Amino acid sequence: MRLFGPLYERVLGWARHPHAERYLGGLSFAESSFFPIPPDVMLAPMCLADRARAWRFAAITTVASLLGGIAGYAIGYFLFESIEPWLHDMGYWPAYLKGKDWFDTWGVWAVFIAGFSPIPYKIFTISAGVAVLNLPGFVIASLVGRGARFFLVAGLVVVGGERIEALLPRYVERIGWATVVLAVAIGVYITVQH
Repeated sequence: MRLFGPLYERVLGWARHPHAERYLGGLSFAESSFFPIPPDVMLAPMCLADRARAWRFAAITTVASLLGGIAGYAIGYFLFESIEPWLHDMGYWPAYLKGKDWFDTWGVWAVFIAGFSPIPYKIFTISAGVAVLNLPGFVIASLVGRGARFFLVAGLVVVGGERIEALLPRYVERIGWATVVLAVAIGVYITVQH
């Protein structure tokens, strides 16, 4: 089943759009607080489309993601009772409980790990607000974790350049399905561990 190839082509089109930076910022903000699609899917093609601006794109993604993370923190702090049913309905409840456990054990380090890894970051931003995690520590851990991730993506594209651009269309289906399998495996692991 060819799913990721056409999606990749569409995202490349968006990446070349005159308002692509705004879309990237909006996606990055939304993903950190409520939206399920990670900004990497737009960041990498934008970096491929214009490698000279890759660092700028990574910075936009990082800042917007940090602001979205602060919004997620506020959601958890002020609106948790309102969104708790949504966490159950979307299947995020086990991840939320695991996030709470991680905060008890590791504090702001849990935010750093979630910011850098493919774990759903929004769960940790909301959980941090519920747990009333130290806000300056949360901001610093988010900035470092998210920044490291997005600048790594941009750096890989800049260094790999034309090789990545040539290889990605050939392997995009495998990469896409491998990412889905990895996300499911992480979800199952988090659920089983709780």
